[in-house]
Amino acid sequence: MTKTQGVRKRANGVESRQRILDAAARISGERGYEGTSIAAVSAACGLPASSIYWHFKDKDDLIAAVIERSFDTWLASVILPPEETGTGLERITTMAAGVAKSLMDAPDFLRLGLMLALERRPAEPRGRTVFLQVRDTARARIAEVLPELFPALDDNAVQTLTTYAMAGADGLFVQREISGDTIDLVPLFELHAQLVYEAARRMTDRSP
Repeated sequence: MTKTQGVRKRANGVESRQRILDAAARISGERGYEGTSIAAVSAACGLPASSIYWHFKDKDDLIAAVIERSFDTWLASVILPPEETGTGLERITTMAAGVAKSLMDAPDFLRLGLMLALERRPAEPRGRTVFLQVRDTARARIAEVLPELFPALDDNAVQTLTTYAMAGADGLFVQREISGDTIDLVPLFELHAQLVYEAARRMTDRSP
């Protein structure tokens, strides 16, 4: 095999993997974990089941990969803009808007993850384990933002606010899943961030 052929083969492999993940994300978003099958993914992406099994060990491995890919896209948005871009409130509001947009563009990790997290099975799917792991990463990222804006917050306050921030975001996302595109996540996430900011400010004022 020539070098050019090798590069082309790798490129085709990457393209095939993305096609499989795109199809799996669509199907699992419509049918949930139980309703997703390798046969359905194969039909949707136009690749044989053997190609899917070449990239992924089984359905559970495929679903876990869908969650990881979507999470990576989402995590890139959880970045507080630098100080020179505005006040603390403006910065956290801007970050919240970016998070909302990323969830609308790549909702798979949260949609699938919440489904799996709320279920209990004799054998825990790898997708659920992956979701809980990446959720811990998300929690840590949010917990880093609060002390940057409010250095006087103690650890308990940071953890309380982080839990509140994540729970509120979950609730807004679920409401959009229920109501559809009539719900615009961006202004709602901006409002949520402003409420978190105000709660942090009050907790800082009350600290000894």
